[in-house]
Amino acid sequence: MARATDNRPAQQLILDLPFRPALGREDFFVSPANEAAVAAIDKWPNWPNHVLILVGPEGSGKSHLANVWQSETGASLIDAGQLNIDDLPELLTSGAVVVEDLPGSALAETALFHLINLAREKAASLLLTSRQPPSRWGVKLPDLATRLKAATYGELTGPDDTLLRAVLIKHFYDRQIEVDEKVISFILLRMERSMARLSQIVDEIDKQSMVSKRRITRQFVSSLMARQGDTS
Repeated sequence: MARATDNRPAQQLILDLPFRPALGREDFFVSPANEAAVAAIDKWPNWPNHVLILVGPEGSGKSHLANVWQSETGASLIDAGQLNIDDLPELLTSGAVVVEDLPGSALAETALFHLINLAREKAASLLLTSRQPPSRWGVKLPDLATRLKAATYGELTGPDDTLLRAVLIKHFYDRQIEVDEKVISFILLRMERSMARLSQIVDEIDKQSMVSKRRITRQFVSSLMARQGDTS
């Protein structure tokens, strides 16, 4: 059932406080959907040309894997939109860099090209994440396109049932919510097959159960998901 609640009046607004999900390596679940990406990460530091690109849809685990690798290597982390050629030497002081969410709203091609070159020169490592393969980034700089083609790829596909179940349980665990196995199975049967939707569902269940002070039962979840269009 949900966390214990106090005697607040029904429908009282609750503070939308952030929670800290577990992000350790022991909390990353390996399945056929992501095993190729995990295997690629595990080959570090022996990445050909010093670059690994993780490609997969939103919520597939790219950032989780990047976080694990960052923790193991002490890598710097930057969003694709923050790439700036003047900052590259400082970025590489740790010998490893994560660049998230490439290509960003406007790919800084020259900065990325020089970052890759500088990493090779200093024998540093780059981990790049993206929802799309570089061939779809619209790269115009030929030398950058060549560098990206030479990189190692780790692909994460849409989540399978095994992975969805494990991550769904983890989401509830991170929020200290206990739910019945029947509720887990019901959610998996009805939900859209994506990690992003899974996260939204757990968030809504958490909030609505606290507001209404209702137990998280199959009937409660069914009503909530039906209102949100999860009827498959």
